[in-house]
Amino acid sequence: MSLDRPSVSGLAIQTQHLSAVLDDALILRDLSVQIPRASWTSIVGPNGAGKSTLLKALAGLMASDGTIQLLGQAVDEISRREKARCLSWLGQSQSAAEDMRVWDVVMLGRLPHQAWLAAPSAEDYAAVEQALRDTQAWQWRERSLAQLSGGERQRVLLARALAVQAEVLLMDEPLANLDPPHQADWMALVRQLVAQGKTVISVLHEISFALQADYLMIMQHGRLVHQGRCKDIESHQALCEVFEHRIAIHPVAGQWVALPN
Repeated sequence: MSLDRPSVSGLAIQTQHLSAVLDDALILRDLSVQIPRASWTSIVGPNGAGKSTLLKALAGLMASDGTIQLLGQAVDEISRREKARCLSWLGQSQSAAEDMRVWDVVMLGRLPHQAWLAAPSAEDYAAVEQALRDTQAWQWRERSLAQLSGGERQRVLLARALAVQAEVLLMDEPLANLDPPHQADWMALVRQLVAQGKTVISVLHEISFALQADYLMIMQHGRLVHQGRCKDIESHQALCEVFEHRIAIHPVAGQWVALPN
């Protein structure tokens, strides 16, 4: 692996011997990873590699064995409320009630910051507005989810994740239902978040977008087969190998892209 070895204080997430079982099948197999803070890491690999399962395990959404540290602290030592403040989640099947207003859906992201049954604060309102504007969903704030297309809903759910203002954001297939311009907007937003010191970890099927990240985690059969910088030739070679050399990595206009081989 060509990943730099930051100190524990420089890590957003660290796992040791992480394993997970789903429906009596071993999905994750002894994963030990280090994800640097203030960076964008993309998790890639063939279908069934365990990418989404890994993200769910990191989010605490499924049982797992092994250890997980979040921002230098064991996750089982962090309260639910504090964890919800520093870790934000955008999942594939995440949704909300069809009759909910867009504004109210995004305000759900502020619950970890609010006292029980307390009214939203000025900071909550500001965070929700900023998230809606950042995802270009502000104009729909009074509409219900039922009135939105799939791509529009995805941007609202992304806004809900952003409204948490967490230090670490986990995103599973965030480009689903987005057209190319809004996919480009998402990537620009991720770069903005990283510049602000946030850590983004994304599962992506769009390999060319994944290659724009800082780091790649390449999975196969529930194992981590390579972790390194996206620009490294070793990362490109490992990527081509897990996809059976059906893709090739090429430089195009100063970026690396994956094309059919």
